[in-house]
Amino acid sequence: MIYPSPLEELILYFKKLPGVGEKSAERLALSFINFKKEDAESFSKAMVSAHQRLGKCSICSHLTDQEICNICGDNFREKNVICVVEDYKSVFTFEKVGKFTGVYHVLDGLISPIDGINPSDINIDALLDRCKKLDGNIELIIALKASVEGEATTMYINKMLEGENIKITRLSYGIPIGAEMDYLDTLTLERALKDRQTIS
Repeated sequence: MIYPSPLEELILYFKKLPGVGEKSAERLALSFINFKKEDAESFSKAMVSAHQRLGKCSICSHLTDQEICNICGDNFREKNVICVVEDYKSVFTFEKVGKFTGVYHVLDGLISPIDGINPSDINIDALLDRCKKLDGNIELIIALKASVEGEATTMYINKMLEGENIKITRLSYGIPIGAEMDYLDTLTLERALKDRQTIS
């Protein structure tokens, strides 16, 4: 063991973060140790507070500290235009583009029989119920990554809403296969959204 036990433990927890390897975890932990005492305490409190206070929107399952997120609660949003995304990170990515005026639905995963993830394991039923309760012209924009799992999820949603008066579209081609939405640049995402293609 090179580092004292408390520092080793801190490194171990930083390594649990996505994309953080051994070297990055060491740098983060050592940087944290160099914080002033009051900054370290504030940082720790902020992490605990975020974990305790943040939950899921009762309508779309996006991350929020309220019962309903600020997007679903915005009366200027087009409630009949729903962008379906895999996770809340994708919502933040689309919001940074600043061009989408509809609302979202977070699936919290994708269908993957190989991994034992079935439709009932993700937030699809709530989406189907939500769509069927809406009136007027409805558009569902499927904004899932180009992968086997993304395609399986898209086809399932399309099949479940067959016969309903709902326009289903997907992002235009140009999204790299397997690419996570939060890694795409703003221009690519804006173009993919603008040039979306009709599925049914």
